Amino acid sequence: MTEYTADLVLRGGTVVTGNARFCADVAIKDGLIAAVGAPGTMPAATAVVDVTGKWVLPGAIDVHVHFREPGYTHKEDWGTGSAAAAMGGTTTVFEMPNTHPPTRSAAELRAKQDAARKSHVDFGLYGLLAEDNLEELEGLVAAGANAFKCFMGNTFGNLPSPSTGAMLEAFEILAKHGLRISLHAEEFSIMARRTQRLAEAGRNAPLDHLKARPAIVAVEAVGRAAALAEWTGARVHVLHISSAAELRPLAEAKARGVDITGETCPCYLLLNSGDYERLGSVIRVNPPVREASDSEAIWHALRNGLVDMIATDHAPHTPEEKTQAVIWQADCGFPGVETQMPLMLTEVSKGRLTIEDYARISAEAPARSFGLWPMKGRIAPGAHADIAVVDPTRREVVRASALHSRGRVTPFEGHEITGVPIHTLVRGRFVQRDRQLVAESKGWGRQVTDIQRMPPAQPVNADLGINVLAPRPRKDAA
Repeated sequence: MTEYTADLVLRGGTVVTGNARFCADVAIKDGLIAAVGAPGTMPAATAVVDVTGKWVLPGAIDVHVHFREPGYTHKEDWGTGSAAAAMGGTTTVFEMPNTHPPTRSAAELRAKQDAARKSHVDFGLYGLLAEDNLEELEGLVAAGANAFKCFMGNTFGNLPSPSTGAMLEAFEILAKHGLRISLHAEEFSIMARRTQRLAEAGRNAPLDHLKARPAIVAVEAVGRAAALAEWTGARVHVLHISSAAELRPLAEAKARGVDITGETCPCYLLLNSGDYERLGSVIRVNPPVREASDSEAIWHALRNGLVDMIATDHAPHTPEEKTQAVIWQADCGFPGVETQMPLMLTEVSKGRLTIEDYARISAEAPARSFGLWPMKGRIAPGAHADIAVVDPTRREVVRASALHSRGRVTPFEGHEITGVPIHTLVRGRFVQRDRQLVAESKGWGRQVTDIQRMPPAQPVNADLGINVLAPRPRKDAA
């Protein structure tokens, strides 16, 4: 056996995976996990950190953040957004394309890559899938896009929703490359019509935003996108699941063999329509926070694996942009990448999830779905040493003023949390230590393209030469 000196040993913690927890030491060498084993069995190390009584979790992978650079850096940039991620135990983020300009071509992707060089954490970058950039998709893939985003409903930046015809062609192109297409799955015309009618009638209260976007908008969009994915073989991902109703088309697509995954966000689990009066325009997000019954259905789907993962839709705005008397004038979304892990760990402390469930939905599932497994999403020899060390008993209170994001507005203001990441490591390097950002880690993050593996996919119902109009053989035929 080759002897070596580890760079770091985390000693005495409880290692958590998607299906187990156990007391173990973790040795780290050259950015990788070198060994996981019984306490006291690790090699000599340059540094040893005692994490007795702490959980040693795979760092969270958030496949849905908006860091706003270029174009909207008064809201956020890669430095502040990735600092928030590091403080929240998130070690990899996938950043969305609705910046200014949007990430619709290889040249714009390269500009985003330049901006991301100041990231504290590792990252993937979305390319845009739109009506008018189908000829740019191959170039975006070649330039290193890690996934694609299709805005089926309106969004910040007012990017037009592509037609179903354009979506089909884009799905055909991207299926050849295997990269996953993430869907803002809301049918645009229903929302546009209802929003206009409500606004014209002077209906400007926070709850009117919910009335403008009934759950049918998601049911229609998920079903339509799943059908296109089934036909083409494209891999798809349903973003920010907010309703019980859209779980049905998701489940049906999975049962048919469609490569479809889904996420939800803490706001859809922990808030409901009863919070609109208290929070006012701060609660405005697309899709909207819905009823308590929707939250309960999504909790159930998250525990049983129908909803695969937790993400945040981290979407910061200034206080002035969020606090408006007329709901239609308030920007949609709020920061989340720093608070996701503490909020969900609090639910673990209440027994709503197990800590193993949390490791699965926050790290393992996104790593598998977006082609980062086995290098990310697990604590095992050979994997990147992306680790969140959590104190499960530490209590804090969410305060917007303490967030590292520029978006100092959160609907979870004053929320008491139990369970906080006290250290965050990205490829073996501390980016947050003892609840303090490691400033020197700025620029440590790198794009995940070199480790991502997404082989080409095949249509579920490929042409097998079957004449679908021919009579079906009788069951008792010889």
